[in-house]
Amino acid sequence: MLSIIIPTLNEEKYLPRLLQSIKRQNFFDYEIIVSDGGSTDKTVEIAKTFQTKLIVDGSVKHPSFQRNSGAKLAQGDTLLFLDADSVLPDNFLSIIYQQFKDRNLYIAGFFIKFNPNRWCYNIYSLTSNVICYLKQNSKHPAAIGAGLIADHKAHNSINGFDLTVVLAEDYDYCERMAKLGRFRMIKKVKLLYSSRRIEKEGFFQSGWKWLKMGLFTITNRKIRKQIVKYDFGKF
Repeated sequence: MLSIIIPTLNEEKYLPRLLQSIKRQNFFDYEIIVSDGGSTDKTVEIAKTFQTKLIVDGSVKHPSFQRNSGAKLAQGDTLLFLDADSVLPDNFLSIIYQQFKDRNLYIAGFFIKFNPNRWCYNIYSLTSNVICYLKQNSKHPAAIGAGLIADHKAHNSINGFDLTVVLAEDYDYCERMAKLGRFRMIKKVKLLYSSRRIEKEGFFQSGWKWLKMGLFTITNRKIRKQIVKYDFGKF
């Protein structure tokens, strides 16, 4: 079974779109776990409306903490971490689950396409996709945390996401998981990745933040302090 874990904090605008895209899938062997960090809007009510499993813990407001909390409730042998503002294209779950099993993977990431997309956004998505593609066979693989699929037992064996890594925790997670088993990027389907950060902060400001974080991760360093302002739950 696939356990879909969604960290949330004030996601009333975006969470319904993701949950509706999950319900439209042609794959049904899953559970949905919404791990909320103490939302003050209607996020929790929406999660209940869609009859998801729900955990609310605002003691730490960070995607890593919410992901780990959700994983503790998970019953599936495979975990799928999704950001609340992502959207799944048709047949996404069946394709990624089949590939994950057939290729004997422990951890895998997804190539992205911005949603909504503009021609200039392709600069960032192409850069990300190329980096993840080139690093997938290395000792330091990387994938975006908006969509990661992982073996549940392997996740538990590394104690999940490292809460001391405050930014690019997804890259750190992929690297540690890949020490236990095979990492690859999933083929044939792309994750629809929210462009709301670009639209709010601006094309160049967002790019500068990603570049600054990228200079750390491309040299395999862990970001253990807030080198840029990268809010969770304020979009």
